[in-house]
Amino acid sequence: MAKKALVVGLNNYPFAPLHGCINDAKQIANVLSRNGDGSPNFHVRLETDEDSSFDKAKLKWLIKELFAHDDTVLFYFSGHGDLNTFGGYIVTPDARQYDEGVSMDEILKVANESPARNKIIILDCCHSGQMGNLSSQGSSTTQIGQGVTILTACRSSEYAVERYGHGLFTGLLLDALEGGAADLSGNVTPGSIYWYVDKALGPWEQRPVFKTCVNEYVPLRTVRPPIPLDTLRKIPALFPDPDYEYRLDPSYEFTEENADPTNVSIFKDLQKMERVGLVVPVGEEHMYYAAVNSKACKLTNLGKCYWRFVKEGRI
Repeated sequence: MAKKALVVGLNNYPFAPLHGCINDAKQIANVLSRNGDGSPNFHVRLETDEDSSFDKAKLKWLIKELFAHDDTVLFYFSGHGDLNTFGGYIVTPDARQYDEGVSMDEILKVANESPARNKIIILDCCHSGQMGNLSSQGSSTTQIGQGVTILTACRSSEYAVERYGHGLFTGLLLDALEGGAADLSGNVTPGSIYWYVDKALGPWEQRPVFKTCVNEYVPLRTVRPPIPLDTLRKIPALFPDPDYEYRLDPSYEFTEENADPTNVSIFKDLQKMERVGLVVPVGEEHMYYAAVNSKACKLTNLGKCYWRFVKEGRI
């Protein structure tokens, strides 16, 4: 069954217009709709307030329809957020005091009760870190159901910044989805996106928030992996056990007089593995010198991790 995404960007608030949210939503919708190889990904519904009729009632209906799906659903929102005595809200253009928009508590309730196996909520708005905290129950602790993942631009007490025509958070989110947060299999997951955004933001800037209750991460997008998968799958053949040291000699280096074509081909694969942090030379700084000086190479801790993935048939 197809994955579904509701992507919402709102700029045209009568009281405090924004400038980058519609553009952000359009770019997120475009990226989510296709994987890096052009294959279909999420079936996206894009909604903006370029249509002046967009209001709280319509957003509530769209959220209800999204979370009625039973596979994987994703809700992305870019616009104003608010926090008051009654909790957090994603704000709609028809907002008024104490009726600002859609309550984050209500969205969480719908997500927690949804039959969908995977439910991802991504918010780029002020006070978005309040999502997942059930204010209406007098609790500031996270109370999210099985299969729910929440990724927000900032903590509940913070404001979300716009910069260079993007929300600061969404600009990094786009980079992450385009491949910046991909693992060696080319998968971009909510966890890897959080790691990417968190590392990119300085300690004095807004801090992203990540909350999840899942058994495993679902890829939000796949891109071309930084190392060919067929090369990755050769790890156990080259290293019979994770601590094995693969012996090299000058015949592995193509510039040497006694270069052996089979060994040269193996060495090229080992060099690809080295470039992505899976392999390191033993006793030398570079793989070239490990070969010409008849040293060895071995798996890094990351390499040992992927050794297990391949052995278990997970790649």
